[in-house]
Amino acid sequence: MEFDLPTTAAAFIAVIAIGVVGLIAAPMMGMDTVLTMVAPSMLVFGLIMFGLGLKHGEYRSTR
Repeated sequence: MEFDLPTTAAAFIAVIAIGVVGLIAAPMMGMDTVLTMVAPSMLVFGLIMFGLGLKHGEYRSTR
């Protein structure tokens, strides 16, 4: 499967949105806590993992 920028961005946003909506629906934390603390940390972690995965894929494709 080919991943171009729109497909990758849509998948990234969908995974983060599903996690945030699930946490909001669950009675674990308040919505303000999820939106101000959890969602930004999920975005940052996702971007870091995306960068690491991208570099690993570049490494694997050159070997």
